[in-house]
Amino acid sequence: MENHIIPIESIAKRILVFRGVKIMLSTDLAELYNVETRALNQAVKRNIERFPEDFMFMLTENEADMLVSQNVIPHKKYLGGHLPYAFTEQGVAMLSSVLKSKRAIQVNIEIMRAFVKLKEILSTHKDLAKKLNEMENKYDSQFKIVFDAIRELMIHPEKTKRKIGF
Repeated sequence: MENHIIPIESIAKRILVFRGVKIMLSTDLAELYNVETRALNQAVKRNIERFPEDFMFMLTENEADMLVSQNVIPHKKYLGGHLPYAFTEQGVAMLSSVLKSKRAIQVNIEIMRAFVKLKEILSTHKDLAKKLNEMENKYDSQFKIVFDAIRELMIHPEKTKRKIGF
């Protein structure tokens, strides 16, 4: 049985999509690695040749504002006064060669597993939607209600806020 030092769900919720790619913010990675964001950024800057633009990029002011407006972070002060780096999956993998602590290596393994799990979930969802479309095209309209009901089940319901009081 695998021993996870950080639950995959905890990592997966920190994977965001910016500029059409899945990324993790330097602030979140520093927290997971149990290092200061400043220390993580310094390690990256000392090894900047390992991080081309498709491995890492800095968020723009507008992208940072979007993090706040979408409640990903409570306030821009959360970023420590600097725009965060965004690491792609390859950039996160490269971090393991820069951060050499035992925890960094273990956390990196967990993050890679989370990226793989996310890909599997997305792939399964796409495959299911494709098969559903093929079946709908194959059978006549009397099954439309069934296919619509299945599609509804595939959509994740939004979490409702609990009412306070009685």
